[in-house]
Amino acid sequence: MKYTQLRAFHYVATEGGFSRAASALNLTQPALSDQVRQLEETYDLLLFDRSRKQVSLTPAGEDLLTITRRLFEAEREAAEFLTERRSLRGGHLRIMADAPHHLLGILAEFRVRYPGVRVTMTFGNSEQVVAALKAYEADVGVMGEKPDVQGISGWILNEAPIVAFVARNSPLADRSDLPIAELADHPLVLREEGSKTRAKLLAAAKDAGITLTPAIEAEGREAVREIVAAGGGIGFVSMAEFGADSRLVPIPVRPESGLMMEEAVVYLTQRGDVRLIRAFLDLVMSGEVDLSAPTAASAG
Repeated sequence: MKYTQLRAFHYVATEGGFSRAASALNLTQPALSDQVRQLEETYDLLLFDRSRKQVSLTPAGEDLLTITRRLFEAEREAAEFLTERRSLRGGHLRIMADAPHHLLGILAEFRVRYPGVRVTMTFGNSEQVVAALKAYEADVGVMGEKPDVQGISGWILNEAPIVAFVARNSPLADRSDLPIAELADHPLVLREEGSKTRAKLLAAAKDAGITLTPAIEAEGREAVREIVAAGGGIGFVSMAEFGADSRLVPIPVRPESGLMMEEAVVYLTQRGDVRLIRAFLDLVMSGEVDLSAPTAASAG
């Protein structure tokens, strides 16, 4: 059974004749008639009564039309679904980020433009973002710096210094800055390995001839924030991500050399032309959303 033969039968049946069906399918009438005849001969069935001037369905034709109506209705629904996906009236965009703050304005504008697209966001450190993209578990990633990884492309969203932060009742809370050389004298609360903030801090300390060892190591920015707020030590975060938390006080680290944190939006290079991903990336790069203003969010 050939699709073209079923389609020819269906159009003759629904259009009420061979001439109108041929016109609807942009075929010659002889070609269309030949497709229907081959279908009838293959299965030894008479599908149309041609004895009258107007073609009519036989009982076998009526039964087959019941089936082809379902078939071509499903085809129409599939075409509409795919058209909606193409026009971004539907779909699912999966984002993995090291922090939500850089994306809040972008996400709000994206939802205004594409209200039918479902957006989900998960969180992880830089290594986890890259792993999720490679495993096709995320469509877009947001992480500290664009990684030098083959097959990953992206752009820098913004740049801000890494700052220390302490509990408001800490003896250090009134300091105007913290020299990096002094950090080894205080208990430090650092994120897990794989965190770009941690890596940059340790690298800058090493360049200054200092070895930093965490007193507490915590997984995730929120965990660090809560430990520091409880008086557990000094935490570190990009100033762009510090946000507003009355329990915490940010302190610049001096010198800032080596402690500038870039934030990048990244994606698999080979998926850069996927329509949903491209729409998000185009919005990021359009400059229509202000990415520079810090957002009132929790620090960590």
